[in-house]
Amino acid sequence: MTEDAPRGDLEFGTTPRLVRMAAKRHGEAIAFNDESDGTSITYDEFANRVADAARAFMAAGIERGDRVAIWAPNIWEWPVVALGAQSAGAIVVPLNTRFKAAEAAYVLQRSGAKLLATVTDFLSTNYVSLLLDVVDPQVGLPALENIIVLRGDAEECTTAFDDFISAGASVNPELADARAAEVTPEDVSDILFTSGTTGYPKGVRTTHAQNLRAFRTWADVVGVRAGDQYLVVNPFFHAFGYKAGILASLMCGATLYPHAVFDAEAVLRRIPRDQISFLPGPPALFQSILAHDDLDKFDLSSLRLSVTGAAAIPVSMIIEMRERLGFRTIVTGYGLTEVCGIATMCRHDDDPETIATTSGRAIPGVEVICADETGAECERGEPGEVLIRGYNVMLGYLDNEAETNAAIDEDGWLHSGDIATMDDRGYIKITDRTKDMFIVGGFNAYPAEIETMMLKHPAIASAAVIGVPDERLGEVGWGYVVLRENQSATSDELVAWCRAEMANYKAPKHVEIVSELPLNATGKVLKYELRERARKIVGH
Repeated sequence: MTEDAPRGDLEFGTTPRLVRMAAKRHGEAIAFNDESDGTSITYDEFANRVADAARAFMAAGIERGDRVAIWAPNIWEWPVVALGAQSAGAIVVPLNTRFKAAEAAYVLQRSGAKLLATVTDFLSTNYVSLLLDVVDPQVGLPALENIIVLRGDAEECTTAFDDFISAGASVNPELADARAAEVTPEDVSDILFTSGTTGYPKGVRTTHAQNLRAFRTWADVVGVRAGDQYLVVNPFFHAFGYKAGILASLMCGATLYPHAVFDAEAVLRRIPRDQISFLPGPPALFQSILAHDDLDKFDLSSLRLSVTGAAAIPVSMIIEMRERLGFRTIVTGYGLTEVCGIATMCRHDDDPETIATTSGRAIPGVEVICADETGAECERGEPGEVLIRGYNVMLGYLDNEAETNAAIDEDGWLHSGDIATMDDRGYIKITDRTKDMFIVGGFNAYPAEIETMMLKHPAIASAAVIGVPDERLGEVGWGYVVLRENQSATSDELVAWCRAEMANYKAPKHVEIVSELPLNATGKVLKYELRERARKIVGH
């Protein structure tokens, strides 16, 4: 049985229509308040900036179905570019700001991105230089025609954001309106790249209708409302920051405060100053806040609503969030990029133990079961793979029919690869992961991908990575490597190399050098043996 779901896809249809309707409903209310450069934008102004961006994309030659990549932190330009591109009929491809150059280049090449919007001065990193140092766009990225610099100095091969927008003046506004009207609910709105057991990122294709319906439902279950002051620490490149952040805020009339880099002190100062009422984030965020020495000196009375999850949660943390931080509503949930980022949720009136120890029940309009190896639903309380079916299941992986067919069966069930038990209320509790994925501070880390990158080290012959419990981040990577004959390296050297070559959440916290990896009869690494070995060392 499934609950009836709000039909946000019917209400708004597409993100271009969402922008126009939000402006009509909320007009002079503040839509985005970005303290990084002091920019405050009303809903009316935001609609105008999105329209200007759409004209700029058309002037740059963007056609329906083209891909526009965004490699930038949480700044107000991100939603302007994303929704402007979608208004021009393009598909948005977000890039993780923690990516190293090779990782970003792979996504740009795989997606066929025609235009990249990025920055040159985030955390002392010039993303343009980083990319050009490892790839020649004309050779390695033949589809990429232009790089737009949203913030920072535009280099010789790039275009400054202001100049990009100004060029859009050559496009008749009526033509831009007509282009936006051509976008349909069934059109692909974005391609978010995730990773799987092959070790290479896969592009997940979802539509305007799917995302709008899913996060209209999400916002209703959570209780987001007009006038909420919404601090978004979750990165915009992630489904949560983009869809539960930007899209949900526009649908509900909240004011969104982008926050580029989490720091407990900075967040605690912003809450009273900006009267923040809604603060979602992974457990590591709240654990850092609760551990702050001067927590009791900050006025947190404006806090009303929170959403957390994506890692193990102690019951005591939920209780402290209510008693010490003042949240009246706390919700947890579970989702995958392949289902628009959301599949199950707790409800606002669930008890602290339910919120902390389960991932909730299916969202309205979606089916979730735990199934055995034959696909039959398990008895309640028995572990099985989480299968999801409904409007939120992706169209498929970009140009990868084999992986799509492996993920979605003939009956439409998305096989998550996660193992869970389900209680009599339909609430699930994740117990293991068949894909070996682990979650570092809210970010999915995929061993196969990490192992593939580690094997590029000249001294490594074979590698295996597992996740181990971590008090602050929930889980961290723990690597085992066998060195090549006549090669030498230390554990510290390998950890440092990993940190330099891959996003920090992927880099193993510890690398152990071993003479051999435990294998089964078919040569597959016995990850459970490695987990037991590592957990004896870390004490869990």
